[in-house]
Amino acid sequence: MKNLPRLRYFIYLSLIILSGCTTGKNALQKGDYDASVAKAVGRLQNSPKNAEAMQVLKTAYELAFQDHLRKINEAKMSNDLFRWESIMYDYQKINQLADDINTCPACLVIVPNPIKYIKELADSRYNAAVARYNSGTAYLNENNRLSAKKAYYEFEKVQNLQPNYKDVKTKMDDAFWAAVTRVVVQPIIISRGPYKLSGDYFQQQIDQFVSNYSRNKFVIFYSEDQATTDKIVPDQVLSLNFDDFVVAQTYVKERVEKLKRDSILVGETRDKKPVYGTVTATLSIFEKNISSSGLLDMTITDWQSRKIIKQQKFPGTFVWRDSWASYQGDDRALNKNQLAMTRRKEILPPPPATLFLEFTKPIYNQLVENITYFYNNY
Repeated sequence: MKNLPRLRYFIYLSLIILSGCTTGKNALQKGDYDASVAKAVGRLQNSPKNAEAMQVLKTAYELAFQDHLRKINEAKMSNDLFRWESIMYDYQKINQLADDINTCPACLVIVPNPIKYIKELADSRYNAAVARYNSGTAYLNENNRLSAKKAYYEFEKVQNLQPNYKDVKTKMDDAFWAAVTRVVVQPIIISRGPYKLSGDYFQQQIDQFVSNYSRNKFVIFYSEDQATTDKIVPDQVLSLNFDDFVVAQTYVKERVEKLKRDSILVGETRDKKPVYGTVTATLSIFEKNISSSGLLDMTITDWQSRKIIKQQKFPGTFVWRDSWASYQGDDRALNKNQLAMTRRKEILPPPPATLFLEFTKPIYNQLVENITYFYNNY
């Protein structure tokens, strides 16, 4: 009971703070006039007679309105080529203030005629599009890939501002194709019979990756057949070849262990008493490892100069393992795991084509990661 007055005080203080937040008073004090107007409008929509919200709205609206006009006038006097975007933004904010107030009858009593700049906003949007179009045209006229990429983004902004401005769609398309790097991916040739199908599968995985590549819109991969059919002149050629590969290198290792175990029941006396002794066995453990490995060379060459842009090699290894055992002597000298191994028979390894495919899997992962990283920001 002694803490009741203190509890009431904290509740009262919390309500005061909460009231200041919901009426926009705190935002007003921090100079965030737009937020202050929005909060005051929200409060008056729910509580039309809230005196504090009325006062906040009256002050905040006037300050916000004048602040945006000041920024507009300053931008108009600047030399910034893209000043119209800043001007457009401030006109949008002024119009948003008016729209918010017009949705609140109690607010219209405080601000009867909130001003909107419809024509001025449309003009600034148009002028912003003109500035971006001129910038994009200048970049495109530089006739290099990097500038064409900049031009594409400028024309993209024009479309967002004025979708039907002049020939912006054509310009944007021209800039895109001027910025694109066309990469022809040459097929891997594996002539050794048993591995051709596996090599074809590896090639299919690569073809699927490059055909689905979308991390950088300005890089397009073509298969050699597609480039020939579409008469594509490449900017770069990506070639992949196995420097060397070895399949089914077999290693068999035998390990012999002498085993014995004491206190094992080995018989009984004439009067049926148990006889305990030591049993022994010789355990032969066989381990077979079949190793397959290869080294893939990736070379990216500039088509025009025939110079190598990038070259890297990717190793891959796969080891297939089998183990079994045999013994001589008393099987009671063996533990459960050893006995289980003796019941396991040597199994046939996978065919060479499968072993080839297995060692290419880690190569593929390295390859696609490297290609992605190289072309991400190309």
